[in-house]
Amino acid sequence: MTEALFQIAHLLLTILTWIIIIQVVMSWLFAFNVLNMSSAGVRQFAIALDRVLAPLYRPIRRMLPDFGGIDFSPLVVLILIQVAHKLLDGADRSLSYYGG
Repeated sequence: MTEALFQIAHLLLTILTWIIIIQVVMSWLFAFNVLNMSSAGVRQFAIALDRVLAPLYRPIRRMLPDFGGIDFSPLVVLILIQVAHKLLDGADRSLSYYGG
């Protein structure tokens, strides 16, 4: 039962990782005018991604210093996700070792 919960947690963290990567790539495409916000579908998708990820980025943006327009909060969140993966792996191994 606990193994299934750990697998679900890993899956959710992996999905979150891909959502962040997609959002970062889209922001680069906007910055280099490969994509533009005049398309309603692209604009709605970008806004949806921003609304999903803003609560994760907001506390990190408050702590990080200003880097002159470069946003490192997605990188920090990705690092924290990797830390969470490692902690989940350790907890899973620990529970399987001591639990049975």
